[in-house]
Amino acid sequence: MSRAWAWVQLAIAWLPMWGLFTAVIMIVHGNAIGDAAIGSARMIGPGAALGVVIYKLLARLPWPHPFRLRFVAIHVLGAVGYATVWYALICLIDSVVIGHFTLMIGPGFPMFLFTGIWLYFIVAGVTYANLAAQRTAQMQAHAARMQLDTLRAQLHPHFLFNALHAVVQLIPMDPRGATRAAEQLAAALRTMLEERRDLISLAEEWAFVERYLAIECIRFGERLEVHVQIDESARAALLPSFALQTLVENAVRHGAAPRVEPTRVTISAALAGAMLTIKVADNGTGADLGSVEHGTGTGLRRLRERLRWLYGDRARLLVASEPGGGFVAELAVPHGVDDSADSAQRHE
Repeated sequence: MSRAWAWVQLAIAWLPMWGLFTAVIMIVHGNAIGDAAIGSARMIGPGAALGVVIYKLLARLPWPHPFRLRFVAIHVLGAVGYATVWYALICLIDSVVIGHFTLMIGPGFPMFLFTGIWLYFIVAGVTYANLAAQRTAQMQAHAARMQLDTLRAQLHPHFLFNALHAVVQLIPMDPRGATRAAEQLAAALRTMLEERRDLISLAEEWAFVERYLAIECIRFGERLEVHVQIDESARAALLPSFALQTLVENAVRHGAAPRVEPTRVTISAALAGAMLTIKVADNGTGADLGSVEHGTGTGLRRLRERLRWLYGDRARLLVASEPGGGFVAELAVPHGVDDSADSAQRHE
C-alpha cells in the first residue's frame, strides 16, 4: 500500500467523527455549519494526528496470549494520556487562533477526558483488528507459498522418473543416443533445481520443454512427431513454471508410449484477449477421462491445484479424450507479460 493511499484511508476513517462533532456543536451551541465544521476540525485534527502515533505504538504492543491485566493497565494509562494530550493540543490550537493563551472550557475537562478515552479505544480497536487481518493474510500467503512449493516439488521426481526410464531403455539399444539423452537430462535437471519462480515466460518454459522433447525424440525416433505453433506475441506472456512441460509429458507418456505407430503431438499457444491459451493434442490411444480426473499421482491434478492457488477461478484447464481418439488438453491463464523475458532472467 502506498503512503498516499494510507493517508487517504486515514482521512476517510476520521470523516464520520468530524461530521459527528460538527453536528454536536451546531445543536449545542447553535453555530452555523461552516463555523461548526471549522471548530470540530480543530478538535478532530489533533485527535487524528495522535491516532497515527497510537497506531504505530500499538503495533509494537501485540495482543497477549494468554491475556494479562498488565495489558489492560497499559491501555488505561494510554487512554488517559491520549485524552490529556488531545485536550492540551486543542487548547494550544485555540490559543494560536485567538492570539492569547486560553483553555477550551466547552463542556468541561471531564467531558473532554471521557471523549478522548473513547477515541483512544476506538483507535486501539481498529489497530488490533487491522493487525489481526494482516497476520491472517500473512499466514494465508505463507500457507499458499508452502502449498505451491510442495506441488512444484512433486513435479520434479515425476519428471525425473520418466526421463531416467527413457535413458535406461536407450542404453542397450542405442548407447550413443543414451549419452545424448543423459546430457539433455542433466541440462533439464539443472533448470529444475535452479528455477524457484511460480510464473515464467512462455519462451523460457518452451526452452525447457525442448530439452525434454529432445530426450523423448531420441527414445522414440520416428514414432514421435512434434508440431509446434507458438505465436511470437505470446512468448513473453507468463504462465506457471513447468505447466506446458506437464501437458507435453502427459501427451508423450499416454499418447506415444503405448503405440507402435507414429504419434503426432501438436503444441500451440496464442493470446486471446486477456488470456494466454495453450493447447497440447495428440492422436494417440486416448484415455478414460474419469481415471484422468480422479487418478492419483497425475501431473494434471497437481497442475490444477497450482492454478487454483495462483489464479483462483480465473484460470482453466480443460481436457477431452475418448478411447482411440487421442487426448487434448487446453490451458488458459490470465495474460501477464514478463518485460525481462527477452533480456535477462527474472528471479523472485
